[in-house]
Amino acid sequence: MSMYPDTPEHDLEPVPGLPARLPEGEHILWQGAPDGGLVARRVLKSRWIAGYFVLLLLWNMASGFLDGVSPWAIAFSSGAILTMSGIAVGLIELFAWGVQKTTLYTITNKRIVMRIGVALSATFNLPFARMLSVDMRKDDQGRGDISLQMKPGHRLSFVVFWPHVRGWHAGNTMPQLICLKDVAAPARILAGQLAMASSRSPVLAASGVEAADTATQVAAE
Repeated sequence: MSMYPDTPEHDLEPVPGLPARLPEGEHILWQGAPDGGLVARRVLKSRWIAGYFVLLLLWNMASGFLDGVSPWAIAFSSGAILTMSGIAVGLIELFAWGVQKTTLYTITNKRIVMRIGVALSATFNLPFARMLSVDMRKDDQGRGDISLQMKPGHRLSFVVFWPHVRGWHAGNTMPQLICLKDVAAPARILAGQLAMASSRSPVLAASGVEAADTATQVAAE
């Protein structure tokens, strides 16, 4: 079990990541948080945005040269583009850092607890009894996400969960534990807990939940 230090805005939590103390018979199996760098690159697409500004800068310089614009004017407009790109990428990195600092995922022997929210913190309890399946996606470095398919009838807001969300399945939002550096460890724990919580073995989108290493791979960055 990996534990993460509490932060000042969550001083009122009796246990880090939990809105109340665990009832008798329930205990924490794992806690973790997203990696801010992965959030910036994979979820917020910081590299794509930086690449867009690079293309914009090259286009500005080439078109200015072909149109006979003075070097000083080209340099000024290029500087403005660089400034805008720095602000945009900086804001993305700042938000990703905020996601890492304010998020704490907790897996107990009864449920998953997601404390999320950069501007407005909220805690969501997702009992294993209300889950249909989980889907692990990872890259060749062991980093990845775990998405949760809930039973129909549970109205979970995509906007509220973003960026801790994968999408919809059968009209339902799929919460997601995002950008974990060692995604296989919590995936194995979840597999075991879902198997015990269900009369049948949980069905993963990738076959072989018991061997989480066989799950679907995410595309390399």
